[in-house]
Amino acid sequence: MTDITGKSHGLADFKGKTVVLEWVNPECPFVEKHYESGNLPSLQKAAAADGVVWLLINSGKKGAQGDFAPGQVAKWSKAVGGAQAAYLRDQDGKVGKLYGAKTTPHLFVINKDGVLVYAGATDSVRSTHKEDIKRATNYVTGALAALKAGKAIEPSATHNPTVVR
Repeated sequence: MTDITGKSHGLADFKGKTVVLEWVNPECPFVEKHYESGNLPSLQKAAAADGVVWLLINSGKKGAQGDFAPGQVAKWSKAVGGAQAAYLRDQDGKVGKLYGAKTTPHLFVINKDGVLVYAGATDSVRSTHKEDIKRATNYVTGALAALKAGKAIEPSATHNPTVVR
C-alpha cells in the first residue's frame, strides 16, 4: 500500500519487527475518543520506543466519512499527537477485506515472525466517553506487553465493540 506521502509499504518491509495495523476513521466517535484523550497516540509512542511499527489504515471509499486527503491527514495527526509510522489509504477496501476489518478503531498485532497474534478492539469498554478509558482493559497494551515478555497473548481476539457505518 502507499502512504499519504507516496511511499510504498508492505509487511515484508518490516520482517523481524512487531507490527500493529490500526484501521482508522478520524471522524468516528470511537476513534475521536481514543485520539482526543491521547490514549492511542501515547500507546503508539510507547510501542515505537520498543521498536514496534504502527501503521494506520483508512479503508473508507473516496468521499466517505473520514476519507481525508493527505494534507487533512497530516493536520489531523499533528493535532491529536499521532505517532504512527505511516498512514495508508485503502480506498478500494481490498486490504480491509483481507483482514476482516469492519470497524474503527480495529487493531491487528503481527509478531516478529509475521504471525497475526491479536485481532480486535482497543479495549474492553464499548463507549465513546473518554472517561471510560480509565476503567477499560486495553487489549493492545496487553498484547504488546505479552509479546515483549515472551508470554501467550490473552485474549488473542476480541469482538470489536466499535461500530461505524
